[in-house]
Amino acid sequence: MQSPIDTALRSAFSRRAFFRMAAGASALAALPVTEQQLALAARPHFADPNIGIHIDANENPMGPSPAARQAVLDILPRGGRYLFNMEDELTELFARQEGLDPESVVAFAGSSSPLHYTVLAFTSKTRPLVVADPGYEAPSWAAQVSGAPILKVPLADPHGAATHDIKAMLAAASNPGVLYICNPNNPTGTVTPQADIEYAVAHVPADAVLLIDEAYIHLSNAPSTLRFVRERKNVIVLRTFSKLYGMAGLRMGFAIGRPDLLAKIVPLGGQDPLPITAMTAAKASLLEPGLVPSRKQTIAAIRQETLAWFSGKGYATTPSDSNCFMLDVRRPASPVQQALAAKQVFVGRMWPAWPTSLRITVGTRDEMRTFRETFLQVMSGSNAEIVPPPHPSRSHFRRMV
Repeated sequence: MQSPIDTALRSAFSRRAFFRMAAGASALAALPVTEQQLALAARPHFADPNIGIHIDANENPMGPSPAARQAVLDILPRGGRYLFNMEDELTELFARQEGLDPESVVAFAGSSSPLHYTVLAFTSKTRPLVVADPGYEAPSWAAQVSGAPILKVPLADPHGAATHDIKAMLAAASNPGVLYICNPNNPTGTVTPQADIEYAVAHVPADAVLLIDEAYIHLSNAPSTLRFVRERKNVIVLRTFSKLYGMAGLRMGFAIGRPDLLAKIVPLGGQDPLPITAMTAAKASLLEPGLVPSRKQTIAAIRQETLAWFSGKGYATTPSDSNCFMLDVRRPASPVQQALAAKQVFVGRMWPAWPTSLRITVGTRDEMRTFRETFLQVMSGSNAEIVPPPHPSRSHFRRMV
């Protein structure tokens, strides 16, 4: 029998909010490695975030939509309240829009946390993490904490289609804990065909989890994999408001999966209540008609202009369907990144698997025009070989990450 206190608590909070509050703080909450942190680690020491062109962190320069901005302003006077019910309102709205059971959706401050928690919950020293290479590095950082082996599988048709090699990923381990698929992929922006995703869902071991990161799904024509959640498959799907919705700084996202799978990751967070500004902005974004197709079209047009320009100049890029792509500079990439930064144009990092390529975020049309002009200057001169000396204030951080 529940005590009066338990009854009162459960009537005051939703099941998910109560679970979140009761889980208790965990040292694992300090783990998350985010795109912001990875970009900062790779960013040249002298970069000032307030000046120059920053196309290095897959951010959306449009920021939150007008409706989302107004919603934040409207909620600020209530900032002295916790407003626990807002989390339920947000997850129920998303679930209704996607035809999901609300119990299959849990909100987080972005999608980085549930990504890490999924890896921590389902991998171990005997249950590897399987990832594509190059791919988003954050799952591997979490696997290092759990002590899990990290198996990197090269993308199929490198620098061409650059898609996940699903059969090779499945064959990489007989007892995987997590297979991570980012679709569209970060950093290449390429889409893995739906038939390949279906194959992964059908063949992933019964005690393993297929973690599908859909951070960039709204920017592409790829079909969502949320139907696999409705079919109760062994999948956890991640969504974020950081990319198309322009809320990277506000932090809001979802983990979507069977309730029994979510129950294994939620206690790892021990998180405080979610910020009401992020929740109200996310809700307004979901309710804003035409927002997704309009932004998708704008970003796609700038992306295609940029890719066509590089092709005309003889530089290879990945066939991106997202807001980022890999650019092969045909020489060691790090000095090129540093030389661009010296001219206040900050581009993304490189991956060891592709040492001559840099990740480029799609910025505004003016930003991309300046980037192209600066790129030509760098590549036609000797500046591409300049590497600035380390800055002591950042050296410790760089060693850490």
